[in-house]
Amino acid sequence: MDDNTKKELIKHLSQYVSSARKNKIDKVLKERTGYVSLVLEDINKPHNASATIRTCECLGVQNIHIIENPENVSPFFASNWVTQGASKWVSLSRYKKKAQNNTKTCIDLLKKEGYMIITTSPDAESLSLDQIPMGKKLAFMFGNEEKGLSDYAFNEADACLSLPMHGFTQSYNISVSVAITLSHVIKKLRASKVNWNLSETEKRNLKLLWYKKSVRAGKMIEKAFIESR
Repeated sequence: MDDNTKKELIKHLSQYVSSARKNKIDKVLKERTGYVSLVLEDINKPHNASATIRTCECLGVQNIHIIENPENVSPFFASNWVTQGASKWVSLSRYKKKAQNNTKTCIDLLKKEGYMIITTSPDAESLSLDQIPMGKKLAFMFGNEEKGLSDYAFNEADACLSLPMHGFTQSYNISVSVAITLSHVIKKLRASKVNWNLSETEKRNLKLLWYKKSVRAGKMIEKAFIESR
């Protein structure tokens, strides 16, 4: 679908969307970012993964990458009870092909898109939260609750992050780790001079998607609109 068609479709759908919802969508789009992304590798507890989705949505992080190497985990699903509907408003990319290193596929794609890959480990000493650079797009990787990230992820990463801990316990729950990391990074990013906002094209694509999700029978209205052209 070309840009002109998208603009016309947004205008057509807007008549079915309340003014309050349209204003909310415009406000949220201004705060959304693709400069920071979250990557989850082989998470085996749906509650934890779902909680991270809710955190990302609240902080304005649009893109979440879910790696599912089938030999390691069961299929991922987002619990609506935990996400409180947040999964409707973020972009989930899943990597779950059999007989394939899905971690490699995800990392290769992110590097091609210009992301700096940052792994996380309680034993790492390379970067603290305050040392995270803002000059390049950032993709933070979090791994399995028991085994952590794969060796492949650590070997291919550009840097590793260690979160501060001052107690007897050796690690945070993964959802807490994500919340600590992203809240710090987003605050730092917003205070920087980096252009972290979505592009106009990205905003248009999301507005179209969110309008369709805000309208009952949005997909049917879209289909009828396209067929009438």
